[in-house]
Amino acid sequence: LNSQGGVIDDLIVYFMDETWYRMVVNASTAQKDLGWIMEQVGVFGVEVLPRSDLAMIAVQGPKAIELTLPLLNEELREAAADLKPFSAVWDPSWFIARTGYTGEDGLEILLPEADCVALWNDLADAGVRPCGLGSRDTLRLEAGMNLYGQDMDETTTPLVSGLGWTVALNPEERSFIGRGALEKQKREGIPQQLVGLVLEGRGVLRSHQKLYVSDKQIGEITSGSFSPTLERSIALARIETGSPHGFDVEMRGKRLPVKVVK
Repeated sequence: LNSQGGVIDDLIVYFMDETWYRMVVNASTAQKDLGWIMEQVGVFGVEVLPRSDLAMIAVQGPKAIELTLPLLNEELREAAADLKPFSAVWDPSWFIARTGYTGEDGLEILLPEADCVALWNDLADAGVRPCGLGSRDTLRLEAGMNLYGQDMDETTTPLVSGLGWTVALNPEERSFIGRGALEKQKREGIPQQLVGLVLEGRGVLRSHQKLYVSDKQIGEITSGSFSPTLERSIALARIETGSPHGFDVEMRGKRLPVKVVK
């Protein structure tokens, strides 16, 4: 977070040991993140080592672990077989975490760039189908996962982005950048909230479409797409806190009803 409580990035930090943490940032914000981190670490005596020599392959889906395990060396295969969600195992070269950004089970594998193509080809030979950012974006939206730069950014706090659960305000003496801004927002009332939407009729919900109650605009879609799983159009939207759940989306000059879902 920045000092105003805005989200600089959403990322994963892995605990390796008491003196070593591994941080995986978004590629599009990597340089910004690194610059901010370097501004903060001076007083802590921390060494930051960017690993541009590594690549990542995310294997996601109900058969991800079953198809990936045979491709690992014996030591990693045994360790990864019982890997719990949000946990990781590693050797000097490879790092395997049971994490992902699809809402499905799966693994994220960090490995030397020189090994990446061989693993990709081995996965393909094992029956793992490649997919791009379009399918990943649809899956994360179906799972209700935020996308940085759309559903939150440096101008929005976690509290207005459906991410309050990621912020630990207790114990009270816990200090972090942006804490004061979040406490102030909680005291004064959180002005907006992030909700899930389903379009009642035909059409596709897209980011920046406006939401209305009668003639009053009460929010805007932040992410939207067609959901192959639900066979409906779905979205995330930021609306005024306390807005009634019966409202419309403006789409191509028309108002269509949308339903708020959990």
